[in-house]
Amino acid sequence: MKFWDEKIETMPIKDLKELQLKRLKKVVKMAYDNNAIYREKFKKAGITPEDIKTLDDMSKIPFLTKEELRNYYPFGLLCVEMDDVVEIHASSGTTGKPVVGTYTKNDLEVWAEVMARSLWANGLRKSDIMQNSYGYGLFTGAHGFEKGAQKIGATVIPISSGNTKRQINIMKDFGSTALAATPSYALYMAEVAKEMGYEPKEDFKLHLGLFGAEAWSEEMRKKIEDEWGIVAHEHYGLTEIIGPGVVSECEEKHLHINADHFLAEVIDPATGERIEEGEGELVFTTLTKEAFPAIRFRTRDIASYSEEPCECGRTLPIQSRIKGRSDDMMKVKGVIVFPSQIEEAIMRVEGVSGNYQLVKKKVHGMPTLHVRVEPTEERYKEGYLDDLEEKIEEEIYSILNLHIPVEIVPPFTIPRSEGKAKRIVEEN
Repeated sequence: MKFWDEKIETMPIKDLKELQLKRLKKVVKMAYDNNAIYREKFKKAGITPEDIKTLDDMSKIPFLTKEELRNYYPFGLLCVEMDDVVEIHASSGTTGKPVVGTYTKNDLEVWAEVMARSLWANGLRKSDIMQNSYGYGLFTGAHGFEKGAQKIGATVIPISSGNTKRQINIMKDFGSTALAATPSYALYMAEVAKEMGYEPKEDFKLHLGLFGAEAWSEEMRKKIEDEWGIVAHEHYGLTEIIGPGVVSECEEKHLHINADHFLAEVIDPATGERIEEGEGELVFTTLTKEAFPAIRFRTRDIASYSEEPCECGRTLPIQSRIKGRSDDMMKVKGVIVFPSQIEEAIMRVEGVSGNYQLVKKKVHGMPTLHVRVEPTEERYKEGYLDDLEEKIEEEIYSILNLHIPVEIVPPFTIPRSEGKAKRIVEEN
């Protein structure tokens, strides 16, 4: 069976848009009728649910921002009675109050369904043993992967992140065939496995990697696949929308949006105007969420959108990989730089590990940027590190047309992460 839900996944785009419009009208009316904050937002914009007659009418609806969600913390946008909420999740809240996601029983069933669809498209099957190395807790990641894998019927090892040597022992002893984790943690696990005397490619049964929760480049994917001898697939989701399960890859490694549940738009991040073709900021509307419907949520993530058919046979719209976040954009000597572009350049150079940092400083009041990179142990022992620095600088220049200094540091200098890697650091 190639598809989890063939009817939806291969639905003609015209029929999909009709389904989206039907569900959009329903969710807008529900939010208007059941939530005073949404009702006030709509009134200020001079609209009522009856004004949403076509998908193009979306542009009449005001955006929802992360700042608003923090202002309405914790349950300001709840559209059901609290008695109907059966599960609560939240973001880390590292830059302010956390964003809270609430779920009804039906919301959890939708979440399990879109995750099962996503994992099935990646190649996860009932016979797989999935090691779930995302952090459990209020974070949505681990829970979404668990729900989807269990709906497929796969075995789940809910080990969470951390205690990496134990992770490796469990992976070996339990015969894990799929690894769910952040990409940076997957690379660190390979590093630890080697320290323990294992050869990651040969001594484990892994064949599939299920990665998300942080931006990563195609070059990072190749590095992970090479280290573990697996096929690595990307997942994209947000706590504000549902968690993982919004977007995932098919066997062709194209990112399909589960557009029967999540309506995507692309806008110019500066003006808020919709972009029909090309790259911009992703905006999502949940079409079937009950407890907390997010209507026109600005993600700050930069990507492009396409409705071109895919070789895999799915007609679900395709989203590009995330180029970066609009709030992660850096201006260096007048050039817009995304961290993912620098990662792409670093990972092209032979002899580098997957560990690096972008170091921001102010020199005489002016912002500067340099890159700190760890080589592999083998490359570090070879010496001639000035040559390695020069090669990385040349690769960065080839992508950005910008000279950014590179500093090679000894292996194991940069702190490891068991969750999302901290790629950008600010120093005095």
